[in-house]
Amino acid sequence: MTVRKWLAGAGICAMAAGVVAGVLLNSDLGPLLLGIRAEFYLFALTLLGVALFHDRTLEVALTGLVAILSLKLLTDPSFELGHHVVDEAQTLTNLLGLLLGFAVLARHFEESQVPEILPRFLPDDWKGGFTLLAMVFVLSSFLDNIAAAMIGGTVALHVFKRRLDIGYLAAIVAASNAGGSGSVVGDTTTTMMWIEGVGALDVVHAYVGAVPTLLVIGIFAAIQQQAYQPIQRDPTGHHEVQWRKLAAVGLILAGAIATNVLLDFPAVGVWIAIIVSALFVSTDWKVVPAALKGTLFLLTLVTCASLMPVDTLPAASWQTAFGLGWVSAAFDNIPLTKLALDQGGYDWGVLAYTVGFGGSMIWFGSSAGVALSNIFPEARSVVDWIRRGWFVPVGYTVGFFTLLWIYGWSPLAID
Repeated sequence: MTVRKWLAGAGICAMAAGVVAGVLLNSDLGPLLLGIRAEFYLFALTLLGVALFHDRTLEVALTGLVAILSLKLLTDPSFELGHHVVDEAQTLTNLLGLLLGFAVLARHFEESQVPEILPRFLPDDWKGGFTLLAMVFVLSSFLDNIAAAMIGGTVALHVFKRRLDIGYLAAIVAASNAGGSGSVVGDTTTTMMWIEGVGALDVVHAYVGAVPTLLVIGIFAAIQQQAYQPIQRDPTGHHEVQWRKLAAVGLILAGAIATNVLLDFPAVGVWIAIIVSALFVSTDWKVVPAALKGTLFLLTLVTCASLMPVDTLPAASWQTAFGLGWVSAAFDNIPLTKLALDQGGYDWGVLAYTVGFGGSMIWFGSSAGVALSNIFPEARSVVDWIRRGWFVPVGYTVGFFTLLWIYGWSPLAID
């Protein structure tokens, strides 16, 4: 471990001690430190630990969860653990099923030989990388963004000869999140809005911001990737499409879409389809335990975020929506969306764009990023993700103000 990490660890311990001291000194006022609830400090320390110790992300997240949960149980008499577990169970179970299930989907797609054949249809220069990102964007508009990112990552693995710049990985995640932002079946947050009564057409204008965002991140990421590793010009060897594998991919995607619309629980359809497809095609079950650690990390981080005492948001405005996009880079966008729906007064398309895309700015900020990092562990570096993927926050800002300029801020009441 480097001196920098030792110093960072010591700093985290010192800050944690300060949080505990603040709680004890303000016990009559609740767990406060400088007027801010101590849970937020512990969550911030957890995120800092994840950023610094990216080779121990699960351990850091579990430590943070234990600390936050202990604080809640010791200092918050209104907190009911059983009630909280029941409230979060469906979200966590759904994420668990999707992340593990789409790992199986990605392997089926890889073994279908389609990724090996695709180079013959993609342009031979940086425009090939851009075209692939555009494909991910379109796929995410009617598939879950996790599936779109996994398919995009699997194709990229082959067309770039297994050498992917971290900035391009960030762009794949960003393209999948942007593509799902204007569709009520493309992202968990937009599906939540739909279920709560927001019309499907009331989020479509998110694409007014998402399309210019794709242009910004797509062009810069593709040029950067082409310089790092040029795209494969032609397929090597003889490859034939394995139609049974491709049929399994289609069945899994159809199951996800159907149960997302009918049950608001796409993981059920994913695993029914995986089990059914195992009857007619071989399934590489080893990818499930391989993806488990990254999946448990995301579930732990989502649970930490759900324990934050966020009871209200600032007054609904375009400034608040813009800020929520930056917050969702580290804070789970599901509770943020739920609070916004309860509060009301938002332009739902603008909010769908910000909370849907904002998580792309850090690798663990969205489930698509965590899923992709299961294939590419090198992506688990906050510093490298931000440094090589600098165009993601730039694209977010350009897309947001383009949306605001062309469409404006038009809040709607929920029917």
